Amino acid sequence: MFTDRVTVKVESGKGGDGCRSFRREKFVPRGGPDGGDGGAGGSVVVVAEAGVDSLAALVHRKHWRAQSGTAGTGSNRHGAKAENITIRVPPGTVVVDAQRDFVLKDLAAPGDTVVVAHGGTGGKGNARFKSSTNQAPREFTRGTVGQQRQVSFELKVIADVGLLGKPNAGKSTLLSRVSRARPEVADYPFTTKRPNLGIVQVDIDRSMVMADIPGLIEGAHAGAGLGHEFLRHVERTRVLVHLVEPLPSDGSDPAQNYRAIREELQLYDVDLADRPEIIAVSKAELPGAAAVGEQLAADTHGEVLLFSSVTGAGIKELVHRIYSLLVSERQLL
Repeated sequence: MFTDRVTVKVESGKGGDGCRSFRREKFVPRGGPDGGDGGAGGSVVVVAEAGVDSLAALVHRKHWRAQSGTAGTGSNRHGAKAENITIRVPPGTVVVDAQRDFVLKDLAAPGDTVVVAHGGTGGKGNARFKSSTNQAPREFTRGTVGQQRQVSFELKVIADVGLLGKPNAGKSTLLSRVSRARPEVADYPFTTKRPNLGIVQVDIDRSMVMADIPGLIEGAHAGAGLGHEFLRHVERTRVLVHLVEPLPSDGSDPAQNYRAIREELQLYDVDLADRPEIIAVSKAELPGAAAVGEQLAADTHGEVLLFSSVTGAGIKELVHRIYSLLVSERQLL
């Protein structure tokens, strides 16, 4: 199951109390204070880990609680520190304080970590308070309580290239042709309900990560058709590939469909609309595909490629064009 947004409760452990104790042994008339310190409570740590591709593991565990530290004892024995508890999430997860609505950290790369709830500190035993003027201290301190917090995890797919377009534009089919990804493909709208990732091998030592973003509709920027859920996955991509279907099943105009998606990008995030883009007409084996390509080229004053996932025509050229644009973007970073 693919899950890209989860809210959980996290709770760190309480620090152990310090101990009030005095050394009492035979033949030791002046034992003195020997109360040990309490151990620190466990913290709750979130780690971005390669190989984790969904937040599904968090769906059925909504409360993450770390253990408390143990109290100190006599003979200057300190309490044990509690182990931290680790929540593993995919790279690309944004960790948000759900109650105060601010970002704690964007775990963009594998190995990135953030402590979402710090464990309580251990209390001090009375041995800590011994001095030349206070040789039999009775004071000690309690361990501090842990932190509690509601935390939201929002996954934004990390891909070099994002495939955009209306439902049934051929995004999933193209991804299955150029990578080993096997997204669900059917001849009805909204087949793709979640982003699919695939590694596209350009040649022996060059590759790129491509994401098939579920089809967008008008009003997506305002949440129509789960638009926000889909659009936020485009935010991390460096290059957009806009696929246009030449003969939409709903009889709509291909050029107008392209303009509608462009408008949704502009309304959602101006930076997205300015992202480098390649326009490609899919299903080039259908009649009228070339004419649609010419019309789009005239409207946009740019290059429009044609390809067919059925026959394979134009796919190699499209992949190399995408990679060339991606390399030029990387060099600008």
